[in-house]
Amino acid sequence: MTVVECVDHRLRLAPVVEVDLHTVRGLAQGAVADAPPPADPESLVAKLGEELLPSWSDEWLVLERERWDQVRLHALESLAQRLRRDGEYLAAVQTALTATEIDPIRETAHRILIEIHIAEGNTACAVKRYKEYQRLLRRELEVEPSPLMTRLVQDLTSA
Repeated sequence: MTVVECVDHRLRLAPVVEVDLHTVRGLAQGAVADAPPPADPESLVAKLGEELLPSWSDEWLVLERERWDQVRLHALESLAQRLRRDGEYLAAVQTALTATEIDPIRETAHRILIEIHIAEGNTACAVKRYKEYQRLLRRELEVEPSPLMTRLVQDLTSA
């Protein structure tokens, strides 16, 4: 079986070669499109948690990594929200945590995590997560969480 072809003096992978990035990207697009959740969300989350060619330092990869990061962040956030709605809280938390690992300052991932804690009835966890995120933003960027994020926990702390 030929895995590399030469077409018009250029090398390319033969059509029979399956590229895992293409497969996972298709699954990610399904998660964003609100397709039914996968039977094994843990497997998808693990695949979406992987960086694109992490040991390579080629300049052309900078933009491709940013594209991949955006695809996987949106997919993880969509999947976490769907899992929360379905009451699958452990899977939802793990999914949202994976998104926060990819981009620690991205508010939407932290907000979804707080919403999951609230849905579970874990008020203290929700407030703790908010305060940790607030400290991170202050330390790294000297900014505060958005008003939307703050409103999420405001009612929990005013008693």
